[in-house]
Amino acid sequence: MDLSRIRNFCIIAHIDHGKSTLSDRLLEVTGTIEKRKMKEQLLDTMDLERERGITIKLQPARMSYTAKDGITYELNLIDTPGHVDFNYEVSRSLAAVEGAILLVDSTQGVQAQTIANLYLAIEQGLEIIPVLNKIDLPNSEVERRAEELMKLIGCRRDEILSVSGKTGAGVSELLERVVQNIPPPVGDPKALPRAVIFDSKYDDYRGVIAYVRVVDGELVKNEKLIFKATGEDGQALEVGFLNPGYVELPRLGTGEIGYIVTGRKDIIAVRVGDTVALASHVAETKALPGYKVVKPMVYAGIFPKEGNEYSRLRDAIEKLQLSDAALSFEPEQSTALGFGFRCGLLGMLHLEIVQERLRREHHLEVVVTTPSVAYEVSKTDGEEVIVTSPLDFPDPSTIREAREPWAKVDIVTPSEFFGNVMTVVTDRRGTFVTTEWLDPTRAVMHFEMPLSAVIVDFHDTLKSATQGYASMNYELIGFRPGHIVRLDIMVADSPVPSLATLLHESDSQRRGREIVETLKETLPRQQFVIKLQAAIGAKIIASERIAAFRKDVTGYLYGGDVTRKMKLLEKQKKGKKKMLARGVGSVEIPPEAFIKVLRRKS
Repeated sequence: MDLSRIRNFCIIAHIDHGKSTLSDRLLEVTGTIEKRKMKEQLLDTMDLERERGITIKLQPARMSYTAKDGITYELNLIDTPGHVDFNYEVSRSLAAVEGAILLVDSTQGVQAQTIANLYLAIEQGLEIIPVLNKIDLPNSEVERRAEELMKLIGCRRDEILSVSGKTGAGVSELLERVVQNIPPPVGDPKALPRAVIFDSKYDDYRGVIAYVRVVDGELVKNEKLIFKATGEDGQALEVGFLNPGYVELPRLGTGEIGYIVTGRKDIIAVRVGDTVALASHVAETKALPGYKVVKPMVYAGIFPKEGNEYSRLRDAIEKLQLSDAALSFEPEQSTALGFGFRCGLLGMLHLEIVQERLRREHHLEVVVTTPSVAYEVSKTDGEEVIVTSPLDFPDPSTIREAREPWAKVDIVTPSEFFGNVMTVVTDRRGTFVTTEWLDPTRAVMHFEMPLSAVIVDFHDTLKSATQGYASMNYELIGFRPGHIVRLDIMVADSPVPSLATLLHESDSQRRGREIVETLKETLPRQQFVIKLQAAIGAKIIASERIAAFRKDVTGYLYGGDVTRKMKLLEKQKKGKKKMLARGVGSVEIPPEAFIKVLRRKS
């Protein structure tokens, strides 16, 4: 296809604003998918995406469209996620295209993720097409939402299109606008072949399949390839495009988006952001700029429920990492849960999706520990360390300064909930920065908050405080000094390393009390009193006791007067003391009690 007839674009929006439904209509109107074969959320290929009604993975699709000028264009669409936890998927999509459809629900208006994705697209220098969706709904407010968009991006009213992804109204006009406004890709068809990998997946039969954007030259079937960043070689066993199924071609040309079946079985060889080049011209081919290395926001331990499934879990996480570039992991050992992995993720939904994909796609039942964030620690000897696990936290006497991650939090909310939002944020040590009004009744409130206060249950609390109207987006802004402590939990005077947590000192007493109360509810009683303590260093900040079992020597079966019965109780007490002195009184925490403590929200 001639470069001037290619258009590469993606759809960006807040979650649940109708991206996948609009993608369905685009595929239908262009005749890419026959109407009788259409189904809802066609580009959401995972069952999990359909069930939850959210897009998790970016998904490319090629369409052929004959415009009103009589010219047939090749349109390459990438459907993108809308949730903040999958922001990295969006950034990779934007790097592979020249334009973006900014989609806004005309019943809800501009939301937090709308703004975040718009800024990402502007940074990439993309052509933005503003579109209002769901105009068929009776509570649609087209003019009011158009005013919001005009204020947000500084466009004219006639530049904003109105469509319905459900009925197809306005979709033909949108396709014409894509053809007219989005520039064709830039590249040299005669240069040495270069392509950038923007996504990949693993196929049990064909190996690693890389989704690529060809920047220069063309990739021909059966050519020997090399991946510049890893230095690994491969072969283009098959090349083609997605519509959204795989369609094989003899070659992929400059500016086109498609796939390469590499045949590689080792997953690590093919990395997202790497440059694909010809093996015969590796020295002359300059690597393309890759993607920024994503920084995990949340760390959690993932352990197999069955200890003998550790190697299966490792293979499963490696395969997930291929299609989820934001996932990182390293081995970890727990005294209670055995061998597992410390995984870095972008948020709580991301963690939930990873856990669910392990269960569904790899048939693995896993135990997930309480999520935490990474802390920076400066030691008195000048060493700088990043701490992601409480067990790695240095001795307090060796710490010069500890720093915790902070996030910039943008909350879009109606004005009547300002007070509630302020209360929720300040309760979590957040500070107010500024407010921007979208219209007389809605505004974007900007805050700065500790990341540890954002990741766990902040979103749910915010929705409750605003009757579901508020939306939020957050991004890491750096580390700030804070009084970070390690909370140790002791059971029967013995510390339990796997229950230790890192947190700000102001939250320590509440969290310590929560843990010992949960343990009191779940640990089985023993023949001796069990002391449960939460401590920071040598200071006990919360304490509970589990009463001992006692043999009933006061009943009618034992006979005699009360002095004989008291003598038997005293004898029992002395026997328990001897048992503790011999070390018999150690407590083994059963898995169900351990899991209940770890999964309790902090």
